[in-house]
Amino acid sequence: MFDFLKKKPGKDDAAPAAPPAPRKVYTPEELARAFDAVQEEKAARAALEREQTREALKETVGGSLLARSFGGLFARHPRLDDDLLDEIETALISADVGVPATTALVEGLRKRMKAREFADASALLGALRRELLAMLAPVAKPLDIAADGRKPFVVLTVGVNGVGKTTTIGKLARRFQLDGHSLMLAAGDTFRAAAVEQLQVWGQRNNVAVVAQGQDADAASVAFDALQAAKARGIDVLIADTAGRLHTQAGLMAELGKIRRVLAKIDPDAPHEVLMVIDGTTGQNALSQLRSFHQATGVTGLVVTKLDGSAKGGVLFALAREFAIPIRFVGLGEKPEDLRVFDPEAFVDALLPASLGD
Repeated sequence: MFDFLKKKPGKDDAAPAAPPAPRKVYTPEELARAFDAVQEEKAARAALEREQTREALKETVGGSLLARSFGGLFARHPRLDDDLLDEIETALISADVGVPATTALVEGLRKRMKAREFADASALLGALRRELLAMLAPVAKPLDIAADGRKPFVVLTVGVNGVGKTTTIGKLARRFQLDGHSLMLAAGDTFRAAAVEQLQVWGQRNNVAVVAQGQDADAASVAFDALQAAKARGIDVLIADTAGRLHTQAGLMAELGKIRRVLAKIDPDAPHEVLMVIDGTTGQNALSQLRSFHQATGVTGLVVTKLDGSAKGGVLFALAREFAIPIRFVGLGEKPEDLRVFDPEAFVDALLPASLGD
């Protein structure tokens, strides 16, 4: 009776959804095993990268002027005498190690030779290897974002024109992604439209958001907007590009200080890393560049690029001795994986034979 008054079934009368399945609760033992597995995978990947870096350095730095000079030096002067030390001194200065670093190194070896600490030229070679490694070891400090814990971790990249800064950012973005970090890029090189486009291409390749305002925009404004966006989206790492500039251009150098101040309005500790990109072929001029950029921005890490070309190889020793700023990465080629964590032992191995018989 009165069946017409009964509500007909419709889409709103579907059976209630099943309750969600209970979330799996992991035991402490299971969590510990999962953590150990992740750590083992990271260790295995790091070991593989070290081996790949060693091989890449042999192929690239092994062809540098310094490596070529050392390659025949001990063969030409197998005797332990002042002539051998003079040859070593010439090789070091010619390869951009610099006069102060070279003088300190050679005079130390000369005193030890006169004190009869070396039995032969082979012993001198071993001492030279150890001295070179001792110069580089203190600055071999990888950039460990995970250990820092700040989010977003802000990397401000600086450098003179043409050092490969924007390309380095793209490679860094790829590396950080492989480490499991979310990324955002800020196109702060607003002097060149091509630089903004280049960074956007890198962003597309790596599926990374790029904050940009176009050519001639205020670089500090771009960095400010990018940091706000990164914080809002919970991004792990923000890498901010800046325009290449000569270290002698006071006005442009002052602009870098403005970018730092603007970032600090959002995060008092930002930028957390000021990464300066240095062209490995510029030789001793790299010292004056770093001196000026460090004064303007407080450089905290270095990337030395183009060690695959005509670089003489010795500038890393000069940089390490004068500034003691960590060398985070070295660029050994054009591919993304050619941006390598700096390994001082592998670097010295690429320059010098392990023994006179090698």
